[in-house]
Amino acid sequence: MSLSATIKSIQDIMRKDVGVDGDAQRIGQMGWLLFFKIFSDQDAELELSDDNYESPIPMALCWDQWADSKTLGKDAPTGDELLAFIDNQLFKTFQNLDHEQYEGQGRERALLLRSVFEDAYNYMKSGTLLRQVIDKINDSIDLNQRQTRDVFGDIYEQILKDLQSAGNAGEFYTPRAVTQFAVDMTNPQLGETVLDPACGTGGFLTCAYEHLKAQAKTPQDLETAKRSIQGVEKKQLPHLLCVTNMMVHGIEVPTNIRHDNTLRRPLRDYGPKDWVDVVVTNPPFGGMEEDGIEGGFPSEFRTRETADLFLVLVIELLKPGGRAAIVLPDGTLFGEGIKTRVKEKLLRDCNLHTIVRLPNGVFNPYTSIRTNVLFFTKGEPTEAVWYYEHPYPEGYKSYSKTKPMRVEEFAPEKAWWHNREETEQAWRVPVADIIANGYNLDIKNPNTPEDTHEDPLVLLEQYQAAAAAADEARNALKASLMAALERGEN
Repeated sequence: MSLSATIKSIQDIMRKDVGVDGDAQRIGQMGWLLFFKIFSDQDAELELSDDNYESPIPMALCWDQWADSKTLGKDAPTGDELLAFIDNQLFKTFQNLDHEQYEGQGRERALLLRSVFEDAYNYMKSGTLLRQVIDKINDSIDLNQRQTRDVFGDIYEQILKDLQSAGNAGEFYTPRAVTQFAVDMTNPQLGETVLDPACGTGGFLTCAYEHLKAQAKTPQDLETAKRSIQGVEKKQLPHLLCVTNMMVHGIEVPTNIRHDNTLRRPLRDYGPKDWVDVVVTNPPFGGMEEDGIEGGFPSEFRTRETADLFLVLVIELLKPGGRAAIVLPDGTLFGEGIKTRVKEKLLRDCNLHTIVRLPNGVFNPYTSIRTNVLFFTKGEPTEAVWYYEHPYPEGYKSYSKTKPMRVEEFAPEKAWWHNREETEQAWRVPVADIIANGYNLDIKNPNTPEDTHEDPLVLLEQYQAAAAAADEARNALKASLMAALERGEN
């Protein structure tokens, strides 16, 4: 059975369990199981290759001691016995794991193990169905085989895409085409640090790691690339999926992926030791932070709107000369009040050199809000902003799950990037014009060809005027007929 068919089969089994409610919980359940399977496979590799490595997994909790039915036969726990083992031993042990008792890589991996299981949850209520799921994973997924590992990276990407249909969980997945384009254009270099302060399931970070890994010439270079990737995610499910995503892509100990809220730390507490070379991120938009978070920001930027706070934070976290690509909604571009002050800071402290305007539907079905990718460099003020309006592919009217945005669509932007000129899609706006317009960055494309279709609002006004004229004519005709009838009677 192929890996994609295995994943579907696992999800079908979970649908029979009364404890698992909806796609998000199915993905969460599969998430911790896959994480622990991958972690255990890596542990087996490490114990063979490093005599000094001490595994943080107690022998009785090792995957092959309870999950491998082929080896254990009738001794493999199932039903209520399996549920009791997982809930009362496995979870409780890892949630209270003392990482300080280990040394070196063992300590790092113990810390990772505890951070993942602290907020994880076993949703399944049927130990029999849970055994079926575990057997499917055990039979089909061996991350020690290089071929399986490479294929599983693609399968895991599909699992993450399923989040787009999992209610609000869709906010944690950014289409691969957008993450790849953002990383390609910020172009991180080996030795530079790359941060996503709202990393979700890790789409930007996996692209950044692959970008750095391609530059590695030696094992030391590869270790440098692994240490360069940093992320923070405040919610348990996406953090779990992100950590597993990093492991699937070859970062064996992704302890630089922290389970935290980047916005909780007061802005004044960030200093040069926190600065990074590159930020690539898609902070949640339309969301509101919990009470008190805004108090850590200067008074002129105090708001509970997540996207605005992250934009201020990203500016703060960049080194002088650091680069950023951040996905933001249209509302940030034209918004007033605090949004105006945030944009004033952005244009003053950074060179906002490019805004790529994305079409509707990029994040369907999670949201239909129009979005933009803002590219800027810290340390020099903006003189002019280039805009590029990304068109739909020929024949498309929107994107969908079956017709998502593709990486290849950004080829025209990449060709234009280093040799810019105005086209039907691209235009340049001096910063003086933006300031004079109240820091409104929502600049419409002046080079769009004449559209043969009227604006819907204009058409509605025309229809309403025509309908009123028709009513007036009917009333006049009715009055004329009535008058004629009255004359005939007389």
